Amino acid sequence: MSYEVNCKLMEVQSEQSGEGKNGRWVKQTFIGETMDQYPKKIAFTAFNEQLISQLKPIVVGSTIKVNFRVESREYNGKWYSDIRAFGITSMSAGASAPMQAATSGQSFEEEATANTMEGLAQTGSDDLPF
Repeated sequence: MSYEVNCKLMEVQSEQSGEGKNGRWVKQTFIGETMDQYPKKIAFTAFNEQLISQLKPIVVGSTIKVNFRVESREYNGKWYSDIRAFGITSMSAGASAPMQAATSGQSFEEEATANTMEGLAQTGSDDLPF
């Protein structure tokens, strides 16, 4: 079973590599944050060089679409779960947002907050979720 999620790329950790019985392996963990009302962070694992190369040109703060599978395995009576990405796509609107923020002199977060406040002012909504 596979899943898909659109999220904001929050962090890309360093590559890890080694030798196994089937030869050389390489993996990289990256963190995405969902764009729900209450965002959650998800740690994805990219487990081959081709997939890692898809991740390299994407800038932190960009919106990405990740196709993934959830896998679990048992070791010494304990279960471990892994979220394995098998497809990463940069979303065009999210990829250009950090560049627009940089040219306006505002940080990405400041611009996002300003856009949200502007949207609330236009709709007249001041309802808070808490």
